[in-house]
Amino acid sequence: MHASIIQIVLVFIFTFICAIDQFSFLESLYQPIVTGCVIGLILGDLKTGLIVGGTYQLMTIGNMPVGGAQPPNAVIGGIMAAILAISLKLEPTAAVATAIPFSLLGQYAVTLIFTIMSPVMSKADTCAENADYKGIERINYGAMAALGAIFAVIVTLFFIGGSQFGQTVVSAIPEWLMKGLGAAGGMMRYVGFAILIKVMVSRDLWGFFFCGFALAAVMASIESLSGPALILLAFIGFALAFWDFQMQTKLKTAESTNDGGYEDGI
Repeated sequence: MHASIIQIVLVFIFTFICAIDQFSFLESLYQPIVTGCVIGLILGDLKTGLIVGGTYQLMTIGNMPVGGAQPPNAVIGGIMAAILAISLKLEPTAAVATAIPFSLLGQYAVTLIFTIMSPVMSKADTCAENADYKGIERINYGAMAALGAIFAVIVTLFFIGGSQFGQTVVSAIPEWLMKGLGAAGGMMRYVGFAILIKVMVSRDLWGFFFCGFALAAVMASIESLSGPALILLAFIGFALAFWDFQMQTKLKTAESTNDGGYEDGI
């Protein structure tokens, strides 16, 4: 795929914005389902972009930073997965697996920026003591610009050389390894869910989890329900959650207002 100047500029700008959004704007523009859609629009293949973005989103749904440790970055990984799938005609799952090294580059970039900014925080404290809000703004904007520039440069460089360099690399990969990457990419979505479940694990909620799993299996086996199964399960899940919320609220209200009464003379 031959990329035009406009496409290269748009990819650079979009990556720059997404890198900042991940830590500052917090508008969820950096989420893979969004980046895949936008990259698909820029490169002229919206369908592939959405499929790859959704696949990568499932893989990263449970990823979160713990302390100073950063997970593989979803911004660079999601964008590069869409670029690889569209420009090199890779299968979505294979593109997701192939993009993992790029997400690690993003992880290293974030760690580098955080390390550099750590000693700068003393300068921000000084600005705060002196009521120098402009100094604090400069520090924040500088960090945002540095992070956005690193991400955008990494993605753009690989995007420019991707169609030729990337094709050479992909062609050199044995077929058995490419199938393995595809299988690994397909499996990673379940790993993401497993991480999410581990974080949210609660004995009181396991019953709802097994109920949802059973309903999903039943609906998937019925051809007439397999299409709208996700929407139907969402409605059922909302109904159960709303019912549980009402019951818990009533119990708490009853406990707080129950003072024993006066009918028995006590």
